[in-house]
Amino acid sequence: MIRILLSSLLAACLASSPLAAQEARWRHGAGLLEEPKYPEGFKHFDYVNPNAPKGGLVRLGAQGTYDSFNIAVAGVKGSPEQGLGLVYETLTTASLDEPSTSYGLLAEAFSYPEDYGFVTFRLRPQARWHDGKPVTADDVIFSFDTLKANSPTYAFYYANVTKAEKTAEREVKFTFNQTGNRELPQIMGQLLVLPKHWWEGTAPDGRKRDVTQTTLEPPLGSGPYRIKSFEAGRNATYERVKDYWGADLNVNVGQNNFDEIRYEYYRDATVLLEAFKGDRIDFRTENSARNWATGYNFPAREDGRVVLEEFPLRATGVMQAFVPNLRRDKFKDQRVRRALNLAFPYEEINKTIFSGQYERIASYFHGLELASSGLPEGQELAILESLRDKVPASVFTTPYTNPISDSPETIRNNLREADRLLREAGWELKGRQRVNAKGETLTIELLGDSPNDERVFLPYKASLDRLGIVTSVRTVDDVQFVNRVRAFDFDIVSTVWAESLSPGNEQREYWGSQAAQREGSRNLAGIADPGVDALIDRVIFAKDRAELVAATKALDRVLLAHDYVIPQWTYLKQRSARWNRYGHPEAMPRYGGAAFPTIWWYDEARAAKTGAPR
Repeated sequence: MIRILLSSLLAACLASSPLAAQEARWRHGAGLLEEPKYPEGFKHFDYVNPNAPKGGLVRLGAQGTYDSFNIAVAGVKGSPEQGLGLVYETLTTASLDEPSTSYGLLAEAFSYPEDYGFVTFRLRPQARWHDGKPVTADDVIFSFDTLKANSPTYAFYYANVTKAEKTAEREVKFTFNQTGNRELPQIMGQLLVLPKHWWEGTAPDGRKRDVTQTTLEPPLGSGPYRIKSFEAGRNATYERVKDYWGADLNVNVGQNNFDEIRYEYYRDATVLLEAFKGDRIDFRTENSARNWATGYNFPAREDGRVVLEEFPLRATGVMQAFVPNLRRDKFKDQRVRRALNLAFPYEEINKTIFSGQYERIASYFHGLELASSGLPEGQELAILESLRDKVPASVFTTPYTNPISDSPETIRNNLREADRLLREAGWELKGRQRVNAKGETLTIELLGDSPNDERVFLPYKASLDRLGIVTSVRTVDDVQFVNRVRAFDFDIVSTVWAESLSPGNEQREYWGSQAAQREGSRNLAGIADPGVDALIDRVIFAKDRAELVAATKALDRVLLAHDYVIPQWTYLKQRSARWNRYGHPEAMPRYGGAAFPTIWWYDEARAAKTGAPR
């Protein structure tokens, strides 16, 4: 609830009052819109095996390459190694059986007032870096300043923080420039803490370390693992820190069970699958429907040495889509974007390529209660009515639907409608090509980073070609793809936005006007719309769950009505394949998916039958 502003004198009086103290009480955990499930002093999370054995090796596959161990410039410079999160820790950590609740990790407690105007974290006295030095308030402030200065994404994410200050020996306070934003305390709890003394020191070769540059010097961390060995760009092995300071914390019991975690890099998805089948990778999430249907028919699966298992995805909604770049004039007309959706032969692709396994996405929050449907009513309708002059009129009269292309007749009808819309938008058909009044040809490049993309790109290209759109397919390597997307140098790319059960400030990064022109942002489409911005604020400042759901449905409805993207497909389970050497708790976390390798362990009995990893 947004607090009424008081005079400075009254505020000073209240600062020392019992009421103020109650508002800013110390907490062991906190949820966005719900009370924590676990009480202070709880033993461990319900979904872990507190007696899980420690030991063993697990090998994970990664596509592409890496050239940096500096997580501070990830997304800006270089390609970071994928396991770096094992080395570092955050102030708080999330529970996997609650939708949006965090508990202290590096911080033993945190405190914020009812208006969410600031948050203070109190560090655990036993928290240590791997060199034995304590994690300090200065480290936290250094991390905040460093991440904000070196990453446009973090700068945007922390834009509401006006001050980071040390208020006691083990306490750090973050002050915000607004009140009522319930998510800001949790956002600051997710701050990745870096060792100031290490980054300001010198490397073994005498070189001064520079946190603004990439490096392949193994970093100092405070987390459960450290880098043991690596071959740059090819692999990296992490070893469990035997004297890890946080091993017995309630939020860590039953986790971090493997002695070694190794990442092996391969050039593309096809080679990754073959590496798994050749017993070079132990566990993989399978994103290809065709592979899931036919790619694991080999002896090890038939004799039980390889196990396929699906885990429900209850915590994450998704929008996966083709994304036209609205920064380019040819995509600014909504009729053109709708025509691109009409041309997408989803049903044919799902049948012929995906074995009919997928469902079409029809919401930016697909799979969650936050997805809009039908016509708006109740609180959602009231929110939209308050913004009637800023949102499309169609949201009040016409539910969003994707076109259906399940027969030759529907395909022809969709292409006819696409042709009509393109003509209305000024793109006439001359000969076999679409041209506008200036004589410019409508061209589209579908940009991808894997040969597997071409399975979908090519039938889509064929459909676009029928409309006279000169379409090309280009596949580039991982580094080129990242750099081009980062700089918004594309016509259309395919991407995924994951959504939580409690959306908030990340919506500004996804769809907000301020992110539209900021290179490296997640607003790939370049959406800059006052109605969308207003609805994002309604989501962020929702006062209760009912308002959050209503505001998110309204945002979803408006985004869909603009036809910003061409929705693709999803599967609401995590498909996983593993060599049968590992165990997991009988009752898995409701919101954790497979939670691998976090809560799994090396099972000696299974490994004896399957064979140890090499």
